[in-house]
Amino acid sequence: MPSDPPKTDDGHYVVIDGRRWRATDPAIPEQRRAELTRILMAWRRDVRRTRGTDGEAASRAGVQAAKTALGERGSPPWWEQSDAQRRARWEAEVPEPPG
Repeated sequence: MPSDPPKTDDGHYVVIDGRRWRATDPAIPEQRRAELTRILMAWRRDVRRTRGTDGEAASRAGVQAAKTALGERGSPPWWEQSDAQRRARWEAEVPEPPG
């Protein structure tokens, strides 16, 4: 299993190839994090499948929804949200790709 990428000292970002990316919210329960990651990867596969077609925008919206639920996108960032806001974000329904 690959090791986790290094994080900034505050834990807010992971560093990949010298570039900072917002880290997944560490407060998400492991089971929900795994479910959201599975959905995210399925949407990413769907983006590849639909690239250049009318379905690509919907696939990209699915990626956005999953990454937002994980805390990797959206405003305000997870570390500026209250515990209730964070919980509501990751508990929100995230659509799964067709098929």
